[in-house]
Amino acid sequence: MNPKDLGKHLPLIDDLHSLFLFEKPLLDVRAPVEFLEGAFPNAVNHPLMDDADREAIGTCYKQQGQEAAIALGMQRVSGDIKDARVAAWAAFARAHPDGVLYCFRGGLRSRIAQQLLYEYTGIEYPRVDGGYKRMRQFLLHQLDSLPNQLQPIILSGRTGSGKTRFLQSITQMIDLEGLANHRGSAFGSQAHRQPTQIQFENTLSIALLRKVSQGQTALVFEDESRSIGSIHLPETFFKQLSEAPVILMQVPDEERVEISYQEYVLDNLHAFVTLHKGDEVAGFTAFSAYLLGSLDKIQRRLGGVRYQQIRQTLQAALAHQEKTGKTEAHYDVVRLILLDYYDPMYDYQISKKQERLVFTGSPAEVREYLNAQGIH
Repeated sequence: MNPKDLGKHLPLIDDLHSLFLFEKPLLDVRAPVEFLEGAFPNAVNHPLMDDADREAIGTCYKQQGQEAAIALGMQRVSGDIKDARVAAWAAFARAHPDGVLYCFRGGLRSRIAQQLLYEYTGIEYPRVDGGYKRMRQFLLHQLDSLPNQLQPIILSGRTGSGKTRFLQSITQMIDLEGLANHRGSAFGSQAHRQPTQIQFENTLSIALLRKVSQGQTALVFEDESRSIGSIHLPETFFKQLSEAPVILMQVPDEERVEISYQEYVLDNLHAFVTLHKGDEVAGFTAFSAYLLGSLDKIQRRLGGVRYQQIRQTLQAALAHQEKTGKTEAHYDVVRLILLDYYDPMYDYQISKKQERLVFTGSPAEVREYLNAQGIH
């Protein structure tokens, strides 16, 4: 068949706004390496070609042209391999009849997948015009333009104040740390890796698009620096946040210690054990490496004497935990890091935002203030 005829009479989708706004299921037929570099939050990867196929066919295309590359592709994706890939597409299409498929540019790979799916199953599954590249460009445009429509409010507070918990209790918010899978500090890394920068930008853009489309332009964001772990907030978006009014949520020190102990010790320990499929020894080893590695990141800021003091306290807590299975000794570490390291640093940072500070109060008072502003 002439490549130009592939998928010619099958459905084509070009309304990207609705595609993302209504969370259409996305069947990504790009190679796994492309998917890992950048994908959309509701996409599933069932590739036409695996990474080795893509490399070999790409080389053939450069050296011998499109016709030879297509022939090689048909050869490599044939027989049982082709049957398995069509079966995966068909299963997705039947499970998600309202979905769409795409490749990188909406070109040959997606048209082949669309045509094979139709020929083998009779399913006419829509293909995205322009593919991933056009979808990505659309979201980047939204990411550049939508922040100008926002009326952001920044929720600030010392480390351990429960800002993320508070955010998750209201509707008009976007949890940037949740999207970045990082708590935004030296100890903020999670058991699972952060998304790529591209994946974060895609997810953030879609979140903004949906909020603005729902009329939610007054949104609360947690006070963040430009970077959240390895993720960098887009320039236009960060500029809006850096100029927004600030609310300071105040929580007693012991309550902050308790919250930090829960999140950074108990929750992270559970996450590492879960990551290692319930193996408590492997989970503890990973948890220990996380804590010690995080402490090392702030060694220079702590200074030699204070660093050694905290490290010895942390090592003693880990040794006690390994011996008894109990984690209470970590309270001493949490207090040292929270009160002696994070608090002075935070107080300095908030002192530079006094002109933007519009309200200070307890979590209950902050909620009452936001409600009075029409934010729920």
